[in-house]
Amino acid sequence: MKLQHSPMISIEELKKLLLSNNIIILDARAGKYAEEQYLKKHLKGARFIDLEKDLANVPADASKGGRHPLPDLFDFAKTLSDLGIAEDTPIVIYDDKNGANAAARCWWMLRAFGIVNAQVLDGGFQLAEEGGLEMSSGEEHIHSSVVKIPGEWQWKTATIQEVEQKLANQTATVIDVRDAYRYNGESEPIDPVAGHIPGAINIPFTKNLDENGLFLSPEKLKELYSSLANKEVIVHCGSGVTACHTILAMASAGFEIPTLYIGSWSEWCRSGREVALS
Repeated sequence: MKLQHSPMISIEELKKLLLSNNIIILDARAGKYAEEQYLKKHLKGARFIDLEKDLANVPADASKGGRHPLPDLFDFAKTLSDLGIAEDTPIVIYDDKNGANAAARCWWMLRAFGIVNAQVLDGGFQLAEEGGLEMSSGEEHIHSSVVKIPGEWQWKTATIQEVEQKLANQTATVIDVRDAYRYNGESEPIDPVAGHIPGAINIPFTKNLDENGLFLSPEKLKELYSSLANKEVIVHCGSGVTACHTILAMASAGFEIPTLYIGSWSEWCRSGREVALS
């Protein structure tokens, strides 16, 4: 499936959109102080969405689904309702990590839920501030909405068993988007084991960006992933968040939407399965 709506929006495009459209902006900055930072300063009208509470169902045991499994569809529907989002709502999402923090994950979930017109702000919060977009602080007043709940996530996901089987049968290309030092097993800052899934290739998500932290043009992204055209692709990262950055990039380049391995390295490395180094 290829997309009708562009998955990304520039600062200049957002400025024009704000003049003529009723859109919802989501602040998807993540981390210990994300909500505090949001309350201190955010794009005017932006609503805060929490990676740990709204975009994942964080488990006690990461060996079953990884560190950031998807929430239940009913729970996510309540989140959307509380944020005033309905099926036909135009949405722009930003974070402060070039889309890799949680904006791309939020975009993936919205699209997989059935919210068609969702876009990630290229350049994120920093560029929006530098570009003179109006800022605000404190809570935003939100009118709740009613949202239709799909029977399942509408974009493909893979289980750990499916990843293992497809690698063994050589029927899919598995991309690990983490930094090379993590993939190579030089060190691991988050999960208990360093290394990578045997057979997975490494294309760090940072390759999707130019020297200014903006996404490469669709033409350059198409060139970057040209060897994967017409192949089944499964994308993963540490916990299924940053992997969405590469899915966003490939969607922007016009590729079919890859499959997301939600459990990612955080699940695989805790499962007792084989680990590869270098």
